[in-house]
Amino acid sequence: MSRKSIVALAGFLAVGALGVSQLSMRRSAFAAEDPQIANAEKMIHQGRRIFRFDTFGDEDFWGGTLKLHEAIEGKAFGGVGPGLTPAQALSVGLKVDIDALLPALKGRMMLHEAPGANRMILSQADANDPAITLALLRSNAVVGLTGVFNASGTLKSIGIQCALCHSTVDNSVAPGIGRRLDGWANRDLNVGAIVSLAPNLQPVADLLDVNVATLRQVLNAWGPGKFDAEVFLDGKGFRPDGKSAAVLIPPAFGLAGVNLHTWTGWGSVPHWNAFVANLEMHGKGRFFDPRLNNAMQFPIAAANGFGDLPHINPDDDLITKTLPALQFYQLAIAAPRPKPGRDFDPAAAKRGDELFSGKAKCNNCHVEPLWTEPGWNLHPPSDICIDDFQANRAPDHSYRTSPLAGIFTHQKGGFYHDGRFRTLHDVVDHYNSCMSLGLTEQEKRDVVQYVLSL
Repeated sequence: MSRKSIVALAGFLAVGALGVSQLSMRRSAFAAEDPQIANAEKMIHQGRRIFRFDTFGDEDFWGGTLKLHEAIEGKAFGGVGPGLTPAQALSVGLKVDIDALLPALKGRMMLHEAPGANRMILSQADANDPAITLALLRSNAVVGLTGVFNASGTLKSIGIQCALCHSTVDNSVAPGIGRRLDGWANRDLNVGAIVSLAPNLQPVADLLDVNVATLRQVLNAWGPGKFDAEVFLDGKGFRPDGKSAAVLIPPAFGLAGVNLHTWTGWGSVPHWNAFVANLEMHGKGRFFDPRLNNAMQFPIAAANGFGDLPHINPDDDLITKTLPALQFYQLAIAAPRPKPGRDFDPAAAKRGDELFSGKAKCNNCHVEPLWTEPGWNLHPPSDICIDDFQANRAPDHSYRTSPLAGIFTHQKGGFYHDGRFRTLHDVVDHYNSCMSLGLTEQEKRDVVQYVLSL
């Protein structure tokens, strides 16, 4: 490059940097002048920290009660069993945030760079060493997990965050290792397999009134990308057809303007956050939902008073105070945009657009641009021609019209709440039959491409 070109480039970069600086200054000025903007910025930052890192005090349950940390560290480091290796952690869907790695550990990974590729990988020895898992936890690099360490360096406890299920990484370094993608459903995460590692599952077995062997059978039936929140309310570990009652982990992006949350519309985003943080993550807080007092529908919840958790000293409540900022951040997570040619066929999607709001009648429920109904977005099972098992595990006995934006990111595991339809084409086939739409095979393919473009 000539000296003239270098000078020109330097000038261009300087102007660009000045523009960015001025833009930041203007934003700061707006925030200083407008308390709403200042509050929004504060809530976004607080909410992201909570979403990524707050355990709500649940380490007292996962470590203190179930002793999960002992299985992770292994006998060699003061725990029990062989310990959890990085290879095993990745195999059950845990993700590593490359930006959080301590320099020493990142440097160690760089020593094992794949030949001919700019991809860092662990050596075979490191991949099978529980000590590396502990080092990753110490770096706070395992997405959704927080290790609480003793002064000696051994694990004292382990806690979980929202990000465990509702974040993944971009695999920019290697499969399971990269930069965070908040709000994406982790369809690789095998929650049941991870929980079943806990040395002391007796308290959960006692809650469900089963033995530990039966509990492990239920947990190990969930499989990757699935979780069963309702089993701790109604005790139904399996569907009538013998398959697991667990449902797919949904994304937590694109929720702005969407009324009801979850596959069966339990409530709004803050309701479900409070529900999960208290009843599923086992954090420390106050929760109220009198619908859980229905002993016929929720025998376990009713027997244990889950519908009205005891009043708690505000200083000891680690959940309620986080709900505003957590909701604010989640509503700010936009659905990712698919790339034409890579994620969908633009020409077919254009044809599918006309069908979506016309012959296929999809827009009747998946209303643009929310991709669900504005208002009470629930339907009885008969409206969509499926069984009522999962619907009957929720208060309204209905299924939510799921938002479609960013659906290209969560195709793994299938579609509908339980993944019963392997592909989007299978979903369109189902509606074509259920609603007698009369779509041709080409029209079905075009509708699928349009949905993938959302």
